[in-house]
Amino acid sequence: MISALMPNYNRADLAFERGEGAWLFTADGRRFLDFGAGIATSSLGHGHPGLTRAIAEQAARVMHVSNLYRIPQAETLAARLVEHSFGDSVFFCNSGAEANEGMVKMIRKTMAENGHPERWRIICFDGAFHGRTLAMISATGNPNYIKGFGPPVDGFDHVPFNNLNALRDAIGPETAGIIVEPIQGEGGIRSASPDFLPGLRAACDEFGILLGLDEIQTGMGRTGKLFAYEWSGITPDVMSLAKGLGGGFPVGAVVATEAVARNIRPGTHGTTFGGNPLAATAGNAVLDAMLAPGFLESVATRAVALRRDLEALAADYPSVIEEVRGQGLLLGLKLTVPNTAMQAACVEQGLLTVAAGDNVLRLAPPLIVTAEDCAAAIMMLRRAVIALSEPKVAAQ
Repeated sequence: MISALMPNYNRADLAFERGEGAWLFTADGRRFLDFGAGIATSSLGHGHPGLTRAIAEQAARVMHVSNLYRIPQAETLAARLVEHSFGDSVFFCNSGAEANEGMVKMIRKTMAENGHPERWRIICFDGAFHGRTLAMISATGNPNYIKGFGPPVDGFDHVPFNNLNALRDAIGPETAGIIVEPIQGEGGIRSASPDFLPGLRAACDEFGILLGLDEIQTGMGRTGKLFAYEWSGITPDVMSLAKGLGGGFPVGAVVATEAVARNIRPGTHGTTFGGNPLAATAGNAVLDAMLAPGFLESVATRAVALRRDLEALAADYPSVIEEVRGQGLLLGLKLTVPNTAMQAACVEQGLLTVAAGDNVLRLAPPLIVTAEDCAAAIMMLRRAVIALSEPKVAAQ
């Protein structure tokens, strides 16, 4: 008999009743160090006083009014995102997939409004992950996600990640733009090479097409800057955000330049829940924390120390850990053993992680993680590696 919840997740037999900082607690009192953060979403950890207070106070006033009316909280959040990014205007939605759908529509609409309706195709990259809607599984391109859902949505062309020659060869008369993750999270914590994003920007400028960044996982402080593109020295034309933007409350956003945003007029795009008072309040509370003096610097400092310790662990156990990948607090261990086995071994030690593609174990702790938390995580990882490294004694 089927469960009341559709069986589309392989859920661990764990249920958490409360959290504090980087830790989660089950009803029976077990404690787990959360180095998955709801898949890089609980950016301020669990029970953050500023975020929880802001949500509770706003919920007691008004949660939702719809976009038929002005929403001052969303106006404030949009102005702050504009102030601290390349963008000139922001559209709010509910999730990362919706943000990416909006980004694709904005790229196509901009081309059409500028006299090039024939330019509607988007170049994406092998190993990408852009969401689970019908269009976004097509943008992702993973056959496992597309199988059984009919023909892929047309309009997405895929080339190898970090290959500028292949990218340039793929640009044709129907190309409208490029969408790329600065670090492929689901694809195995694969980072763009130092010349890749600048090369994409140069190609877009040369061919008159638009550059879109999927910063759903890398944005909102995850790499030690508010947005990952800041490390590259370039700016995109449009960018999608979600995950850490609400600190666990559902909210997504598309940030765009005026040249892109001016084409989204009444009737061209919309949402019921996006940017409602409660969601926007959550986003503002997250920004309050992230823009506080020293916050992003502490993320970068913590990330450097954590990566150093992970590389030392990999050096001690090269038969299990091939490589440490990623940037900031979006890190991955490329393994020789199945990443699902390593994930299970970590749970046995009290550490929560997330599997990713390319047999990588993803580590994405809350950005408020402490040095003591990181030391505990390294100890748990070491014990998990040892458990997987010990030869199995044959049954007598």
